[in-house]
Amino acid sequence: MSNKENRHQHEEEQLKQQQAEAAENAEKETQAENNHQEAKSEETEELTPEQKLEKELETAKQTIQEQNDKYLRLAAEFDNYRKRTMKEKADLIKNGGEKTICAVLPILDDFERALQNMEKAEDVKAVYEGVDLIFQKFQKALTQEGLEKLNPIGETFDTDFHEAIALVPAPSEDQKGKVLDCVQTGYKLNDKVIRHAKVVVAQ
Repeated sequence: MSNKENRHQHEEEQLKQQQAEAAENAEKETQAENNHQEAKSEETEELTPEQKLEKELETAKQTIQEQNDKYLRLAAEFDNYRKRTMKEKADLIKNGGEKTICAVLPILDDFERALQNMEKAEDVKAVYEGVDLIFQKFQKALTQEGLEKLNPIGETFDTDFHEAIALVPAPSEDQKGKVLDCVQTGYKLNDKVIRHAKVVVAQ
């Protein structure tokens, strides 16, 4: 037999040996895994009722702790939200009239100037016209803020808008229950009555 044939035969024997070793190792690993699973299963099966109860109790305690932590976080977030909302509400109440006051300030300046001019004015009609212009400007500013004047004369008496301060005999049958005169003007702010009109009603 030549040297070449001997090498070839030797290589085949080594390859077979390696394959056999690999198969043996794989079999050992499989066996070890099976033994581990069996041991784990036996360990679970071997738990006494007391141990099972203790394990369940530990799980329940962990769940309760997690829920408690979650509750505390939510409570803290809600408390922060409540404090922030209260502060915003307080600021709104405190400074809610700022816009209206700013709208009225120019009119206040006009009144100051008008009073100064009245001290040396000789033309009463001019003074009246100046004051009337300021009054119209004032009404316009309030209207822009949502104020609306009630005009009740001739309307049917309505307690939602009117306050009767006197009842008088009706001049005619069709005027019964109607408003004949307005003693004090009523106002609405953004469709809400903020002052009822004081009226005289025919009966």
